[in-house]
Amino acid sequence: VQLQASGGGLVQAGGSLRLSCAASGRTFSIYSLGWFRQAPGKERVFVAAITRNGGSTFYADSVKGRFTISRDNAKNTVYLQMNSLKPEDTAVYYCAARDQLEIQPYLLSTRGYKYWGQGTLVTVSS
Repeated sequence: VQLQASGGGLVQAGGSLRLSCAASGRTFSIYSLGWFRQAPGKERVFVAAITRNGGSTFYADSVKGRFTISRDNAKNTVYLQMNSLKPEDTAVYYCAARDQLEIQPYLLSTRGYKYWGQGTLVTVSS
């Protein structure tokens, strides 16, 4: 599967952005999907994940209540709605796909994903 992330940009603190990640290739519904982010000089970390049928979602504590992950299997797209953005949310955001068993520890780890998009930059100004 090929993943293409978009929707990043510059926003003021307290603002909102919606990231999209479009997939092409194999049947989209077989993939669990995740969003990760990497701030300058730091490791890539988990942000959110969603299971194949969209029935379960998972969030990092730092974004819980502010970010929402969703997917549209008919459009082969996963979204990350980001509200109440903070300067510490500034990072390159990556979408990722996993076609193996939906085991929670793997859904929350970079090691659990085989396919990655190219990243989209989100900058939150104070």
